[in-house]
Amino acid sequence: MALTFEQARACVLCEVRPQTQGGIPTEQVALLDAAGRVLAEDIQADRDYPPFPRSARDGYAVRAADLPGDLRVIGEVRAGAVFDGKVGAGEAVEIMTGAPMPLGADAVVMIEHAMIEHAMIEHAVIEHAIVEHVGIEHAMRTGDVIHVSRSLETGANFSPRGIEAQRGRVVVSSGRRIDFTQVAALAMVGRQCVPVHRQPLVAILPTGDEIVEVGEQPEEFQIRNSNAMSLAVQVRRAGGRPHLLPIARDNYDSTREGIERGLDADLLLLSGGVSAGKYDLVEKVLADLGADFFFTRVLIQPGQPLVFGKARGTFFFGLPGNPSSTMVTFELFARAALDLLSGCREAPLPLMRSRLTRPLRHKPGITRFLPAQVSLDGSTVTPERWQGSGDIPALARANAFLVAGEDRESWAAGDDIRVLLK
Repeated sequence: MALTFEQARACVLCEVRPQTQGGIPTEQVALLDAAGRVLAEDIQADRDYPPFPRSARDGYAVRAADLPGDLRVIGEVRAGAVFDGKVGAGEAVEIMTGAPMPLGADAVVMIEHAMIEHAMIEHAVIEHAIVEHVGIEHAMRTGDVIHVSRSLETGANFSPRGIEAQRGRVVVSSGRRIDFTQVAALAMVGRQCVPVHRQPLVAILPTGDEIVEVGEQPEEFQIRNSNAMSLAVQVRRAGGRPHLLPIARDNYDSTREGIERGLDADLLLLSGGVSAGKYDLVEKVLADLGADFFFTRVLIQPGQPLVFGKARGTFFFGLPGNPSSTMVTFELFARAALDLLSGCREAPLPLMRSRLTRPLRHKPGITRFLPAQVSLDGSTVTPERWQGSGDIPALARANAFLVAGEDRESWAAGDDIRVLLK
């Protein structure tokens, strides 16, 4: 019995997730090498963040109770420095974004909301500024008067101590794939090295007598081994370590030898050999090796003859051999398994919605994934002209796949439709 797209994804997640609960091996890596890896433990804040009340604006630190009114400027504080005094009644301290709030101040007036009346400067002040190396402009600020015509609430325009994260709180959770934002958080708390899950080894086994290696000159009836190359990139992008196996030829012994080698990996991806043809031997070999098959057909196009199962403790996917079928079925199903085997807690599918630029029709009852072009802002999508699932140039031109649902026959220009980004 064939599964729907949603049923097949649910099956993959259901079968793979329990196998990752016993623990995936971990290792320590340098912070700059952690991007794309999956964090293996919760990381906590080593102190309060921010560690002091921090101004969020350039302006003046004041007492909210003094506003509106005229305030005398008694000094300044910049990021990386501390104001030694205390803000009293009718006083203000010029403050820069990121600087610590002076004692006594409980709000920040933005600089554009304050009118400045410069104080007269005397020769003695200039001489003092030169001697103390503080600069004449700094000396001039002391004694300035600002006029603020609006009121402020206590706490305005600054971040209280610990508002972002308190000491001991988790700032990055385990099971997250680390991107540049998590790298920033890890650097913030002083982590030069971080614990991550080991990257799964993914064996890639292309099958077929018609396939030659990329560097060879094919005969008219042969094709180069593009599927293994594209799968290797998809695996690497998903956080795995691709291991390309020699091409398995369309005979039992070659196919069995390749599969047995592939089952030594954490995940085995086979390309081709899963249809109903006379020389499609993948399922027979896997069955002879004692495989459990969770499904062998999914109601999608491209990619209907998709096989998912487990043999000798290793999950495998038998991906159809047409290039589009191989690429799409990896993104829909194998990538979810790889996410979980990498230590991710979840395996989301990056779907979005865009408006069609022209009408689309298809035969319902099956979910189709069609190459398309999404606009730069993501608001519109245009189906790409292609000649079927072997049309690699069309796939290369596309930056996404339209998702034509199984329960609908047609869409008009301007209708929303689901899109899977490449």
